[in-house]
Order: sequence, then structure tokens, then C-alpha cells
Amino acid sequence: MKQLKTSLTVLALTAMSSIHALAGTSPKAPAPVEPPPESPFVTGSLSLMLNTHFVSYGQDVWAAGSSFDDPLFNPSLELVFNLGGGLKGIVGTWWDVNDNAISSIGNRIQEVDVWTGLSYGVGDFTFTLLYQAWMYAEQTEHIVDLKIAYADGFLNPFLMLHGRVGIDIPGFDEGLVTQLGIAPSKTWGDLTLTLPFSVAADTDGFHGGGSGFSFASGGLTLSYAISKHVSFSIGATAYYTNDSVIPTNPDDFFVAGSTGFTVAF
Repeated sequence: MKQLKTSLTVLALTAMSSIHALAGTSPKAPAPVEPPPESPFVTGSLSLMLNTHFVSYGQDVWAAGSSFDDPLFNPSLELVFNLGGGLKGIVGTWWDVNDNAISSIGNRIQEVDVWTGLSYGVGDFTFTLLYQAWMYAEQTEHIVDLKIAYADGFLNPFLMLHGRVGIDIPGFDEGLVTQLGIAPSKTWGDLTLTLPFSVAADTDGFHGGGSGFSFASGGLTLSYAISKHVSFSIGATAYYTNDSVIPTNPDDFFVAGSTGFTVAF
């Protein structure tokens, strides 16, 4: 009997020692949660595009009409600064390079646009406010844009209020273009198809004509991700414009094409 008690005592002490050694561990304990990677403070994109037309809110600026003979080179660069809390700062530039006229800037650079502003994202909504300076023909056109976009994953509708607050070209007035659009998009692996559609109206004199419906557009763009940071795109957009509101266009209906590379960083 004494030997049995001794054996039970040793067994109990061994079990307690094992329990103590395993204290604080469990095979069912969840793996430690790693914090999500921090968003970089600065991101950006560089686009190198060839376009058949320079279309500014329905206006065929170089009056190309149905011609595709003289492509334009339009590089652009935009930097986005993550300010926290859904707020972002934006700066960027866009150039129009061609030999359609004697440049007032230098070489074949016909226009240089610069912009700065802020965007704020909340849920699926993004609100973007930009000031832009469009420099061409020895003058500067001043623009204030407000865009409200909703990323629903299907139609992706947006409202653009494009306001001109300063211009020195006779016959063109300060005013507002109101544009409504959608941009349905679908991705298969590295290939993305986007089908943008929009309709717009001008205030009186904005494009040198009257007020009211100014243009409608519909297009198709294919983008292929060559790598994580580089993509190639090709697309076409058809425009129907109202000649009483945009009287400078040589054709009321025309198609504009584009292709090029975008580098995201």
C-alpha cells in the first residue's frame, strides 16, 4: 500500500510538471495578426500616349475631324501624396507635342498644363478638387474642376464640374461644362476592358457657341498589365457634338484613337 501511494504521488507530480511546462500555449491559439503594410506616402504614374485627336470636353482642338494622319504625343506625370484619413494631395502635368503650328513654348511643345489639388475618399466615393493652368499660344487658361466619383465595381458613375475661371481668347467665355458619365470595367487576368460613356452641357459661350447640350461620347479601352508597374493600352472614343454649342469642330461626329504605355510607381 505504501509503495502504491508513492507511485501515485510521483505520477501526480509528473502530470503537474507537464501542465506547468505547457502553460500559456495552445494548439488552437490563433496565429499572430500582422499589421497591414503601410501605404506609401508618394505614388505616381507616368503616361506616354499617342492620340489621333486633342479633344477638350467635346472640342476638336486641332480640327482633325475624320483624319488620323498626324498623331499627337501627349506625355503626362501625376504624383499623389497620402495625407492620411482618406485625404490625398495631387500635382501633375500634361503636354501636347506636335508640329501642327509654330510653338510659342519651344520646339514642338504646343501646350503645357499643370494642376494641383486634393482628393478625399470616403467609402466608395471620391471627391477631387483641382486647380489647373493650361498654358498655350502665349496665354494661360485657368480651370477649376470638381469631380465626384462612385466606385460601385460595375457602372462607376461620376459627375464632373469643369469650370473655366480665366481665358484671353476672343469669343470664348468663362463658364461651366457639366459632364455625367459611367465607366464600366471588367478584368480577366492581366487584361482589363473599360467602356466609358458620358454626356455634357455647356454654359453660353464656353466653346464659342450657345448653351445647352454640347457632346456625347462612348468608347472602348483595352489595357494589358505587362508587369506589376507597366501597362499598355489601346482605345477609341466616338464623339457626337452639337455644332450650335461647339461651332469650331469640322465634323459633328468623329472618332478619336489612343495608344501608349503607363508606368505606375
